[in-house]
Amino acid sequence: MTSPYEVLGVDPDADEAELLEAYRQRVKETHPDQGGSAEQFQAVKDAYEQLRSGEVPEWESTASPDAREPRQTGRTSRTPTSPPETVTVEYLDYEVLDDHGWSIGDEDLFERARRADLDPEAHGQFSVNPGETLLEAAEDSGFAWPFACRGGACTNCAVAIVDGEMPPPVGHILPEKLIRRGIRLSCLSAPITDDAKVVYNVKHMPDVEEFLLPASRFEKTYSRQRDR
Repeated sequence: MTSPYEVLGVDPDADEAELLEAYRQRVKETHPDQGGSAEQFQAVKDAYEQLRSGEVPEWESTASPDAREPRQTGRTSRTPTSPPETVTVEYLDYEVLDDHGWSIGDEDLFERARRADLDPEAHGQFSVNPGETLLEAAEDSGFAWPFACRGGACTNCAVAIVDGEMPPPVGHILPEKLIRRGIRLSCLSAPITDDAKVVYNVKHMPDVEEFLLPASRFEKTYSRQRDR
């Protein structure tokens, strides 16, 4: 049985920064659009989530004839020697596209946004720190991005990834057809590339809206919004 370390191509003593770098490389190599397969891509994501959780037994290499089962070491957590790097996100509000005659598929969409001198709520940049979701980072930067459940069930916080990589987490409402189009839920994950471009507030985008649940369904959900 292949260990998660071998799937990512890292040593068992790899720190968080090494795991993240290996994951970034492997998701590019195994992505179906780059000649990989859906099975390989999913295996890489699963391996990374296992190792990030710290709940994984240490494995011996399958190159050894005796390596058939995982070897338990009692390790339950992983202490990083250096933190993952901060990600810079450039964002654009989906609601301004119609006003300017833009399309989310325009190759120069963000170049147009920069020239348009939009309000900071509509376009700009912020940083996502290690351990933050994209939604949390937006809120920490002072923005009120849409959300409702914070649990991947309502699509109110959906964003479209225009550039960069943001792996979909386990347990969410989005169907595979939207995942392939770059739609992600900002409440559950964040980009893993050094920088990324996202269009937020896409909850009323065609095909996304059909999975939208009204925010009233989640009125008692805990909100991280702070008084500003």
